[in-house]
Amino acid sequence: MPERSLLAVALSLLLPLTISAQADSASCASLKQLPLPHATITVAETVAAGAFVPPSLKPDEKVPPLYKSTPSFCRVVAALKPTSDSDIKVEVWMPSTGWNGRFRGVGNGGFAGYISYSALATAVRQGYATANTDTGHTGHSTTDASWALGHPEKIIDYGYRAVHEMTLDAKAVVQKFYGKAAARSYFASCSNGGRQGLMEAQRFPDDYDGIIAGAPANAWVPMLTGGLKVIQTLHGDGYIPAAKVPAISTAVLAACDELDGVKDGILNDPRQCHFDASTLLCKEKESDSCLTEAQVNSLKLLYSGAHDAAGRQIFPGVMPGAEEGDNGWKTWVTGSEEGKGEAMLYVTGFFSNMVYSRKDWDYKSVKVDEALKLAYEKTGDTVDALDPDLRPFLAHGKLILYHGWDDPAISPVHTVNYFDSVVATVGPGAAKSVRLNMVPGMQHCAGGPGATSFGQNGTDDRSDAGHDIFTSLIEWVENGRAPGTIVASKPPGERSTKSSNITRPLCPYPQAAKYKGTGDPNSAESFECVAGN
Repeated sequence: MPERSLLAVALSLLLPLTISAQADSASCASLKQLPLPHATITVAETVAAGAFVPPSLKPDEKVPPLYKSTPSFCRVVAALKPTSDSDIKVEVWMPSTGWNGRFRGVGNGGFAGYISYSALATAVRQGYATANTDTGHTGHSTTDASWALGHPEKIIDYGYRAVHEMTLDAKAVVQKFYGKAAARSYFASCSNGGRQGLMEAQRFPDDYDGIIAGAPANAWVPMLTGGLKVIQTLHGDGYIPAAKVPAISTAVLAACDELDGVKDGILNDPRQCHFDASTLLCKEKESDSCLTEAQVNSLKLLYSGAHDAAGRQIFPGVMPGAEEGDNGWKTWVTGSEEGKGEAMLYVTGFFSNMVYSRKDWDYKSVKVDEALKLAYEKTGDTVDALDPDLRPFLAHGKLILYHGWDDPAISPVHTVNYFDSVVATVGPGAAKSVRLNMVPGMQHCAGGPGATSFGQNGTDDRSDAGHDIFTSLIEWVENGRAPGTIVASKPPGERSTKSSNITRPLCPYPQAAKYKGTGDPNSAESFECVAGN
């Protein structure tokens, strides 16, 4: 065949691909003109496979492998202004090819203030159209609430408005880009993201068909008021330095580790552990292996939770069992030194900027009961998502809650209490639409001595996807198959107190996994789900 003919054939084979790519690019670019209420689309561009570079990446940093493996997608960036003081940034990412027909909303941790590019990239890799919002502000960190001072509308944006507006606009963008609406919509996130999911279910029940809410921070007011009591108690003589935390952990495990029949550094249900903090009282000279009387009182408060002047519990305490670890008390409770724990930053950020509106607010002198009352008046309806009446959402949607029993940031008992209130309100049919999975040995959303990987945010590629929680939610919503046993595993490379290769079944609460008495205690097959205590 002549050379010109060979070239013509080659061009004819390449031409459809070229036209398709150009059409996709034009279709994406045209989204910049899409009219949206209260919104301006500032970017609408096709990003080539592996070409995305996170805007926050420093010049000397390498692009993480996640983005190198991201397929081509249409990236839409918008600014939403539902009020004159609103400035909500939203990003919508849509796979150029291979869309699975679903939309997935992505949440934020802490006080938000950022776009979660890694979660967007992972969702696109898995075929989802997806979106995330900074909730209306830019923060220096997830503990930064300075943006809220003097900006009540921004607090509302953060509380619930931004995620809802994001969801409506993202769905409109997705429908325009693909020429059809997403068949199903999902939301999955943890901590403040869990609160966002529950806020959606309670306030905007039609936004999503399925929601996973992990370790939900849906009780900001009582949780942070309880935290106020804790940091007041931990101040001065009551402070428990990080150097003493290992002694506390050792004493707890010695007293309670074998209550579930397996000595593995994991308390299957820490509520069964009635550890007496007084046993750690220094009998002679103070050392890192014992506690002073003031520190014993602090430890008792941490486990029991804060109470008001009338003796009513404000918020449940942390559970004994995983005081140590990278995501344990050193991060959340004690800090590396007094005043350096995450709890301190959240409490002071919330009360100084959202409640008292004073930069010089001092936590040490305020009365806890007065702070609780004022916080409810100023922010309760805005940031708390505690309504147990989920019947409008559950009439068509499904909800899965999960929480790590060893969470030092948000008491897992609170999530159990909220779940119980939903079941009591919804009635006998609640099990058809809402589930709770408690995770032994998991700290705040991740980490801890237990099996803590189970596809909880839909963001980890798992070989056993048929057993993960996000796939279970999709099966429940789309095919009516209620979740069975979900198998959790130890994330690759994460250390455990006994083993780095463990699997455990996650049972629907109030069932709990019980060791059968024989078999490998590191294998899920050696456990069965039984009625909990």
